[in-house]
Order: sequence, then structure tokens, then C-alpha cells
Amino acid sequence: MDEKLALLGLDGFQKLITILRDDGYVTVGPAARDGAVVYDEIHSVSDLPQGFHDEQAPGRYRLSKNGGSALFGYAAGPQSWKKFLYPSHSKVFAAKRDGKGFALIPETGKPAKYAFIGARPCEISAILVQDKVFTGGAYVDDGYKARRDNVFIVAVNCAEPGGTCFCASMGTGPSVKSGFDLALTEIAEDGRHVFILTTGSEKGADVLSRIPHENADGESVKKADAIMKASISKMGRKLDIAGIKELLYGARDSRHWEKVAARCLTCANCTMVCPTCFCASLEDVTSLTGDIAERWRKWDSCFTTDFTYIHGGSVRQTTASRYRHWITHKLASWQDQFGSSGCVGCGRCITWCPAGIDITEEAAALRAQAEPSTAVEQGRGHEKP
Repeated sequence: MDEKLALLGLDGFQKLITILRDDGYVTVGPAARDGAVVYDEIHSVSDLPQGFHDEQAPGRYRLSKNGGSALFGYAAGPQSWKKFLYPSHSKVFAAKRDGKGFALIPETGKPAKYAFIGARPCEISAILVQDKVFTGGAYVDDGYKARRDNVFIVAVNCAEPGGTCFCASMGTGPSVKSGFDLALTEIAEDGRHVFILTTGSEKGADVLSRIPHENADGESVKKADAIMKASISKMGRKLDIAGIKELLYGARDSRHWEKVAARCLTCANCTMVCPTCFCASLEDVTSLTGDIAERWRKWDSCFTTDFTYIHGGSVRQTTASRYRHWITHKLASWQDQFGSSGCVGCGRCITWCPAGIDITEEAAALRAQAEPSTAVEQGRGHEKP
């Protein structure tokens, strides 16, 4: 399919939302609420967080108005699109007593058709990672696939990475490469507010054909390219991924894990905000009469002691072993399991860790131990003492 560059104003962007809603999609996008940017249903451009900017650092998030006109002038917030594709609490099946046995109760409802408005490149990469987890193997999660097949994605190239972002290191941003139907680059300066629009699918091309638009002019395209180049230099973090799998496998017995454990609260914040983590636990419930039984899946975390509990106790009893497992799976064994990294560089685990533990700094510290003669310039440019 030929790529097409179009130019939209705010009226055209509003028309985009209207068309998607008319097509039966629930349009979901960013909204400023309770001091953070969250994802919820939106009906118009006015629902978007215009003029908001966030400041992010280890264990710190602050959202404020900066007086600008940009709709997407913030970095990743505490929520990811995972909550729509892989809900935190979902029914696996229901069954009804049938004589001496039981019969499954079929699901009758269909999943909602979602249009994700303003999905960042790192977040789309996370969706593609979870596609491998839930649909890429021999056993497909039917619920996830049904929800995923009903999604229309409007990506937004990231012009304002946060202080904990490192998507450029992971190759997942700040420009979107695939996995979208339409992609926007916002230009909001010098009294001008327009969007460069790129089609990424036949569905996207069909929607664009119904929106009044102009062909993108050369100056606007150059400006959009300059914004993306500048975005790379604004990354708050870096992560050297060269040989990262071998590095972490080799650090299994490192004493550094105890240093991390001395700070880690095992609160599971990092896994709850992560857009790729998929750990879950199952809970069976029955009706008061005992005739109906249901199995529910709920998000869980490898940081909880009960998650690895088997007869006799937890497999990973110490904080050090749980953090080691998390970072090793995320950056190393995930590659063996699914063929890609489990980290997309969104920085959420750094921002929302109450102890300010920084995955880029911990990886750099382990590299420094393995290569003591090599100068390490990771994270904020220094090692954690």
C-alpha cells in the first residue's frame, strides 16, 4: 500500500474522531484527570489534554499546564492500552451444573470496537509484544484476539519524551514504524496547529479518504522531521542493549541484587504500569447454590510472594530473587521466549517506583561489574552508589 502524507487542521482531527464514532468505534484517548494523563472514552478534541505537560523522574510525576496548544505535549502516563486489550479482571469461563457433570456457559456478548487515539510508538510496540504473548504461539487467547481484532489505532509520534523515557535505545520510538492504521505528527507552534497524517493500513486509508484534507507541503514535512530528530535528543535515559541477554544471564549470582533489594518495596508498581507484563492469577468462584462456577483471571505480579507459591512455599522468597527474575525476564529471557525484548523503553517502571529504582541504572551497574575497566554512561550519566 502506498504511503500517503496528508495535512489536517484541528477541524480535520475532530472529523477523524467523528467518523470513527460513526463507524461504531468507542474512541478512547488521553485525558487529564486526578493529576495525571489517563486513557478514557473521548468524544471530541476538547476532551484531550491540550496544553498539558508532565515532568517525570525516578519516583516522581507532575502534570501541569504549560500554556501551549499541543494536544499531545506529554509523555507516557501511568496507564497503558493494555487495560483495554488485556483487562485487569476478566472471566475465563463459566459453567453450570448438569446432572453429575457440568456444561460450559457460552459467552454471548461481543467485545467493544475500540479506536485508540494518540497511541505512542513505544505503546504500539508493547501491543505488538503482547500480540506475540497471547496470539503468537500454539495456544491463542481467544478473548485477547477478539478484542485485538476490533481495534483501530491512531498513533502519535512522540515530540515530548519524558525524563525517564529511553525508547530510542530500544528501537521503539520516538517515531512509529508499524502496527498503526493512521499516524500523526503534531505541529503546534508559531500560531500554527496542524497534523501530518500517515496511513498505515487499508482501514486507515479508507478513513482518511472521508476526511477533508490537503496534501502535506514540503515545509510541513521538513518541520515534522525536525521535531522527530529533536525528540531523540530529549530522551531522559539511555540503555545499552548490546549483549544485554548474556550480561544478565551471567549476573545470576551478582551481589548487586542485594543492593537493589535493600531499596525495593516489592509493591509491584513496576509490573502494574508496564505495558507488556502479563502475569496473572486465577480465582474460582461459585454461586451460593453451588450450581454456577466461574473462573476469573486477575493481573498479578512476579513481585508478590504468593505468585510463585507451590506446596511447601514460594519459589522466589527473597526480594533480591524477585527483582532479579523481573529484570532478567524483561531484558533477557523474554528474547528466548518470544523473540523480542519485553521492554519498550517507556520509562513507566522508573517513574512509578516509589523508591525510584531505575532499570537503566541497574543494568548499567551490572555491566560495570562485568566490565570494570569500561566507563559506564547510562541512565543519568552516573552509577547508583
